[in-house]
Amino acid sequence: MREFTEQELVRREKVEEIRKVCNPYPERYDVNYTLKEAATLKDGTKDVRVAGRIVFMRKMGKLSFLRLRDIEGDLQISIKIDLVGEVKYQFFKSMIDIGDFLGAEGEIFTTQTGEKTLRCNDFIFLGKALKPLPEKFHGVTDQEICYRNRYLDLIMNEDTRKRFLMKYEFMKEMRRFLEDNGYIEIETPVLSNKASGASARPFTAHHNALDMDVYLRIAPETYLKRAIVGGFTKVFEFARCFRNEGIDATHLQDFTMVEGYAAYYNYKDNMIFLENMLKTVIQKVFGCLEITINDQKIDLSKEWKSISFRDLIIKYADIDIQEFNTKETLLDEIRRKNISFETEDDIESLGFGNLVDALYKKVARPHLIEPTFLIKHPIELSPLARANDLNKNLTDRFQLVINGAEIINAYSELVDPKDQEQRLLHQAELKANGDTEAMMMDYDYINAMEYGMPPISGWGMGIDRVLQVLTGVDNIKDNILFPLMRPEEK
Repeated sequence: MREFTEQELVRREKVEEIRKVCNPYPERYDVNYTLKEAATLKDGTKDVRVAGRIVFMRKMGKLSFLRLRDIEGDLQISIKIDLVGEVKYQFFKSMIDIGDFLGAEGEIFTTQTGEKTLRCNDFIFLGKALKPLPEKFHGVTDQEICYRNRYLDLIMNEDTRKRFLMKYEFMKEMRRFLEDNGYIEIETPVLSNKASGASARPFTAHHNALDMDVYLRIAPETYLKRAIVGGFTKVFEFARCFRNEGIDATHLQDFTMVEGYAAYYNYKDNMIFLENMLKTVIQKVFGCLEITINDQKIDLSKEWKSISFRDLIIKYADIDIQEFNTKETLLDEIRRKNISFETEDDIESLGFGNLVDALYKKVARPHLIEPTFLIKHPIELSPLARANDLNKNLTDRFQLVINGAEIINAYSELVDPKDQEQRLLHQAELKANGDTEAMMMDYDYINAMEYGMPPISGWGMGIDRVLQVLTGVDNIKDNILFPLMRPEEK
């Protein structure tokens, strides 16, 4: 049996009283301005119809004020008994609560305190809130409540509303930039019978109609490259991806990634293109190219520097991965230097490439604050990337790191099907030996490659991650509208 607070019981009783006068949950209301638009209208503009949630009220004898809110803005409404009539005014005073929805019609004016206001000559009740909103002076500050009840966070906290509107603008401007540069947006499968596109542990499910196990998409990469085989020259996708891995302040298991692929590009072309894209989009959305994180200013307008994987690890761990170039010798050197990992129990099962990656993430990545292109990755770490022509142990790849967070992963794609088959066979062997992040063999993708691929360079960017960096929030969940949470025990 559900229990209700005294306020909730009173509101439920009001619903029954409202039914005697009007429908407490009407079908529609004819709005001609948003609240944000109405707040910019000239004084004297008549027949303005707006609607929103009541977030503040001051009820008085013959003149009352309230504030309506939606995701983009607020607007003050004045309700005077002489304009709406005594019956309706008394209905307003006795039946309407903070949290309810209201439609209001009237004329715009500016109060003596300088606030744009709608002088209401009629209003329509649009919905009763059966639960009261949090107390306005404290709002919603508990972080877990913000994640679990994002709707309350959005209603009460302006910073949250701005952050998610900014996310929408960021994605819109990025899509526009890509389209303006000849990229075509396509869709790829979320469910597949091979977990491919990245080195990560997949989520599994069962497809009842086909009676087979399937994997949730790790990344859209191999399908976007199939599109290149089919004749697309430049493609991209905003893709929801799923990786059944650890969770922390910068990682979630389901996230939004945008990936793009261009025929006839190499990774250096993409370094230039993506630096230009990010600078253009950030300037449009944020209005500047200087961001502040933890009181440290980062100037994105400067030329972004590059450093090799090898040089970076030498700098921060004094280990040369060219000298310690096998899993066994590298692991011995790591232990000799007393470098420990959070995944210490599983470190033995990692292949050389993933061991190098774990070392880099532990000792070097946190130091990369200014925008930095990390280049010359070991080939074992990049099973889908093209080998460098001068050094077959390295790949033509880069990662963009800002404030210790990997923003973009990109490379010149491997288009030789024989080479790709051998690398995937090696990955399959690593997986069979316990490396859960190694890739599966995917002969359907090999078959596509055997029909011929042009030179390609591709890239992937975690939208939630880049916005975490740009907005300076501590937890990536702050940029996820409805993050997955463990169920609360009742």
